Amino acid sequence: MLLKLAWRNIWRNKRRSLITLAAVIFAAVMAIAMRGFQLGTYDLNIKSVVELFSGYIQIQQKDYLDNPTLTSSFIMDNNIKGALKSTKGIIGYAPRIYADALISFKDNSRGAAIFGIEPDKEAVVTTFIHNLNAGKFFTSDTANQVVLGDQLLKNLDAKIGDDIVILAQGYDGTLGNQKYKIVGTVKMGVQELESSLVFMGLKSAQSILAMGNRINVIAVRADKLDDMNNIYGVLSGKIKDPDLKVLSWENVNPELEQAIELDNVSGIFFLIILIVIVAFGILNTVLMSVIERFREFGVVLAIGMPQLYLSYLVYIETFIITVIGLIIGNILGCVVNYYFIIHPIEFGGELRKLYEVYHFLPQLKSTLDPWIFVYITLSILVISVVSCLYPAYKVYKLEPLKGIRHT
Repeated sequence: MLLKLAWRNIWRNKRRSLITLAAVIFAAVMAIAMRGFQLGTYDLNIKSVVELFSGYIQIQQKDYLDNPTLTSSFIMDNNIKGALKSTKGIIGYAPRIYADALISFKDNSRGAAIFGIEPDKEAVVTTFIHNLNAGKFFTSDTANQVVLGDQLLKNLDAKIGDDIVILAQGYDGTLGNQKYKIVGTVKMGVQELESSLVFMGLKSAQSILAMGNRINVIAVRADKLDDMNNIYGVLSGKIKDPDLKVLSWENVNPELEQAIELDNVSGIFFLIILIVIVAFGILNTVLMSVIERFREFGVVLAIGMPQLYLSYLVYIETFIITVIGLIIGNILGCVVNYYFIIHPIEFGGELRKLYEVYHFLPQLKSTLDPWIFVYITLSILVISVVSCLYPAYKVYKLEPLKGIRHT
């Protein structure tokens, strides 16, 4: 009976009910679209950054992240290779060496950071190898060829095709030096990095640094960002060496994680404001509806209906309107988010150039993550129920005679 009464009461004043319904729909669509853009763009930029160089996951010596030295190195044995190859979701991995060195060309010398890589494996794991600024990338990891950061080339006053000398302290403490030919330059979007960056073949780096078969890092690429946590857990369980540690992209790129967390907090704050505004709208509408019906409620109470039932009636009316609004809002929100997945918003002009310099994709893209719809739906539903507490309390405290005499 209460459900039937609630349904009829809703449509007695169609204008007010439709306004409330529209407010719930608007809140749901806006919240779903805003959150979709936010999380979708996070995923887009995370993929862009980790696929540029760091990888989704890294394997390192357990103390290497805090103290990156040549002594914090290891040999990639068959057990590690087997763990990487047998873990579902891993589509590639690349061993690397990182070291400090002195680069000289004629009378110019600069400090530099050496990155020893295998080009064929890096091409699967990262994208920087495909984004040369000029020249070409070496194809063999044994060739005496290097690719420099664009700013480092300018600081040395050299050009592609020139020979440079690299001086570095090796794993055993001895000093090694070797002549290399510059074959290309890269831009990484960070001035400090471009002014010190030197890529060379892995074997060449192991030779000049006297490292034998040792490496510092293995960068791993996952098939999907959503699978990264699962891959991280499985791979951590398979790497049995207590001196090695599996790190996620959050550990390797803490600045990116912190920037996302900060932006995420601001996004949640704006969503809360939106939902609270809608809650006040619902409160106002329900309260007006209740006050207008005080005389009816007084009559119903006078003939014996319990006051608690009338409070239930107010809640049922609000619940029905909210659920209808949420269903329509979720459908429209799904359509909006899907549209912006297929047709992401592209930036142009100076903003596009700025994004491309830092290797972010110059676009806003949405997502259909089901948790967005769950969180938004539950949040609006809870806040709607809470907003009815005062109107329901007013009905519960209503006396039959006062209700009948109400004008």
